[in-house]
Amino acid sequence: MEADDTLILLFMCCHPSLSPASQIALTLRAVGGLTTAEVARAFLVPEATMTRRVSRAKQRIRESRVPFRMPPAAEQAERLGVVLHVLYLIFNEGYAATTGPSLQRVELSSEAIRLTRTLHRLLPEDAEVAGLLALMLLTDARRAARTGPDGALIPMAEQDRSRWDGVLVAEGIALLSEALPRGPTGPYQVQAAIAAVHDEAPSPEQTDWPQILALYDVLMRLSNNPVVALNHAVAVAMVQGAHAGLALLEKLEVDERIAEDHRLYAVRAHLLEVAGERAAAREAYRAAAERTTSLPRQRYLHARAATLDDVR
Repeated sequence: MEADDTLILLFMCCHPSLSPASQIALTLRAVGGLTTAEVARAFLVPEATMTRRVSRAKQRIRESRVPFRMPPAAEQAERLGVVLHVLYLIFNEGYAATTGPSLQRVELSSEAIRLTRTLHRLLPEDAEVAGLLALMLLTDARRAARTGPDGALIPMAEQDRSRWDGVLVAEGIALLSEALPRGPTGPYQVQAAIAAVHDEAPSPEQTDWPQILALYDVLMRLSNNPVVALNHAVAVAMVQGAHAGLALLEKLEVDERIAEDHRLYAVRAHLLEVAGERAAAREAYRAAAERTTSLPRQRYLHARAATLDDVR
């Protein structure tokens, strides 16, 4: 089949003359349509740093005089890891917007799914391409239930699971079931497996958290990513108790990639609340709200803090 122009542009932005970080940054700007500030947040770096990175990447592409066509098969394989990471980041920004009045930017997540479907048709035997597509579908299946009529954030434990898209769940699980035996198992397949465990649980109480923790243990060995470590801490808390999760968060508090990220403060707040430390939880919720530029998240976090305002 013939790749569409967007996919060609995607591979062009992942040219080997660029550093991996620049490849991703340029593609998010040129293909994903993210602002430089949004790209910077996705990378957990200052906006000024990202501005310089994108400008240098554009100049390098201009100087390389790369023809507008899909690269040869060997070059496709070399660039595929970066392409997948770019698509993953575009989807994440669409599914959980880091800034603005809406929790989701459906146009971005839909475009990421469309591009990944195209890539899967081009490379049907690649297990990680299938794994990433499965992850997107299994995650996007919950989209309708993530917000209330007023656009307010609804956490997974409180979502109406009848609103989850069963067709997308079935497609994602089928893709994952076909990909896993092909191996080797990469991080997107593991994340898809975690999403599948969530999606197959009839209720929050019936979620197989020991299995999710085991999968995060695998993912931790595959990826040096502070967000993965944060989610691993949540899984540990669900299996071993809130204090076990809080102990793991202490290690992330000195990781400059995430130390000031609102997600770390929000998880700490939740675990402190579960542990009965309500005053500390209230302050952590407020600190998390101060650190996010997403208005729905700010409102949700302030609301959580407000439920603890009776604490003295």
